[in-house]
Amino acid sequence: MQTISLKKIYSGKVRDLYEIDDKRMLMVASDRLSAFDVILDDPIPRKGEILTQISNFWFKKLAHIMPNHFTGDTVYDVLPEAEAKAIEKRAVVCKRLTPIKIESIVRGYLTGSGLKDYQQTGSVCGIELPKGLVDASKLPEPIFTPSSKEEIGNHDINISYAECEKLIGAELAAQVKQKAIELYTTAAEYALSKGIIICDTKFEFGLDENGTLTLMDEVLTPDSSRFWSIDTYKEGTNPPSFDKQFIRNWLENSGWNKQPPAPRVPQEIIEQTVAKYQEAFDLLTK
Repeated sequence: MQTISLKKIYSGKVRDLYEIDDKRMLMVASDRLSAFDVILDDPIPRKGEILTQISNFWFKKLAHIMPNHFTGDTVYDVLPEAEAKAIEKRAVVCKRLTPIKIESIVRGYLTGSGLKDYQQTGSVCGIELPKGLVDASKLPEPIFTPSSKEEIGNHDINISYAECEKLIGAELAAQVKQKAIELYTTAAEYALSKGIIICDTKFEFGLDENGTLTLMDEVLTPDSSRFWSIDTYKEGTNPPSFDKQFIRNWLENSGWNKQPPAPRVPQEIIEQTVAKYQEAFDLLTK
């Protein structure tokens, strides 16, 4: 990837952060793919560009609900022109925020770890659900099921709302829950009109210098959400998805134990994954 002349301050599973000044940073989405909290050796070409464009679309669409990390600056305001041109589709100038130390997950449908929890306990993260639900069942209403934010390489752990309150405080937990559900509900309704079911998603929040809750990082991308097509959705099955679940399914079936290193992903699976990301972008934004 293009060399960036700013000082790198953080390298995450997918995104790299660079220092601009004490109030702003540059967030650059790479083509790395993380599955089961392990970064795969094989990048997904153009993934960072597609994810950034999807996120930017949602940040603007949901701006009436709450503030977000946009500063109003472009990459051309903070980088030499050649550098900016090379990464303009995958980079965003962001506010520097204090991250809230939980993953804010909202589920509208039952699948994945939520389904496993429900099958064992009749509830998800301590939230009791009606009897008789199956894979891909629509929930009576969206539920907020936070998880702890673990270091890279460790699996995030689902926690109860009471544990969430202990971690970040009752007042902030209530605000995060309310905003996360409102964001999900608004986005899910819009996506449905475009033929996409948003099964579940993960939001990241931070606090600005005035303590204002702010939406940050990425929003409603195929990396942070499960997108299903209305055309292939069927309750009782695990619907095919537009997102990295496609690669996750391949990894699950490969017999991998979910510990580093991950197996090499075949080229055809990589190409099909890129096509799914692109299709999701096209459906949502056109």
